[in-house]
Amino acid sequence: MSFSVSWHTLLDELDDLPEDATLLTPLSHDRFRVTDVQEQRVVIEFLDRDIDESRPLQRDQFETLYRRLTDEYDGFDLDRLPPDADPYPAVLSVHPRFEIDEDQGVLVEKEGPTASQLLDAEDESTTVEDRTEPELDVYADALLLVDALERHEVEVLEDMETDALVNLYTLLSDVQRNANDLRQDVADVLLNRLHHDRPVSGPFGSVQRTTRRNRSLKDDDEVLETLEAAGIDRERVLGVDRDKVDDALDVTELSESDVYEIEQSEYVRKAEVDEERKETRLQGLKDQLAAAEGDEAEELREEIEDLEDRIEELTEFKSGASFHTRAGGEP
Repeated sequence: MSFSVSWHTLLDELDDLPEDATLLTPLSHDRFRVTDVQEQRVVIEFLDRDIDESRPLQRDQFETLYRRLTDEYDGFDLDRLPPDADPYPAVLSVHPRFEIDEDQGVLVEKEGPTASQLLDAEDESTTVEDRTEPELDVYADALLLVDALERHEVEVLEDMETDALVNLYTLLSDVQRNANDLRQDVADVLLNRLHHDRPVSGPFGSVQRTTRRNRSLKDDDEVLETLEAAGIDRERVLGVDRDKVDDALDVTELSESDVYEIEQSEYVRKAEVDEERKETRLQGLKDQLAAAEGDEAEELREEIEDLEDRIEELTEFKSGASFHTRAGGEP
């Protein structure tokens, strides 16, 4: 199939999109809408940006992407896209023969049914009625923590009663531990979806795939032989091994203070958690939320929506100005 035929098929598909249809870029995960469809270009408008909201996507750039895609047996690797070019494959995915495989990070051509980067209406906004209660420890502990913060004047900790401080510390510790466990689980899934070194943005921030370099010494004899062969005397790299010192203390009459500088510091640690008491309080909070009816429920919904709007406004990720340059037919 020639590009001209594919191009006009794409334009027809774009013309048939609802006015509020929203697409998602595969790399930066920016939301955008198609605002104008012309013979030589497609104009889009980003929904999550304060600058560069509107951009024209040129036909010749789509053709370049099409040529590269059809030349590749396994699809076009999205990592090869120039900066800020990921709206092109997102728009092209509206064509019935093209699809983005985000797990593999490629744009592919298929004979059968394909999926596009169009977002479903329910994906674009989450209402109070859509909310579900996740079976996560961090969720339950976070509810209890919010309740504790609302019931006490935590701005002045010195004025709080000891039992209230104990409860607060316990909940903070539980939330920190469980949130970190969930954070790691989320990171493991995200790692498979980040195929490049460009930040991927969400409403509250951005993440980026990075590489951490860890070092561990090889076998002692191998290291010493290698260094000696390079003219380094082994005495220069030999030091006191803490584990071996502890082993020596076990078989001698020496005390720790004979070989260690010892400093003591005091800290607070969580001794135990009354899970039954936590569950009772948590159920009470859930019952209060479930019992909210009529004007009270509507007022609660409005307060939640206002709070979400304020959080999104305060934490919205805003990138600096960027300049869009194109050369050599790159999309």
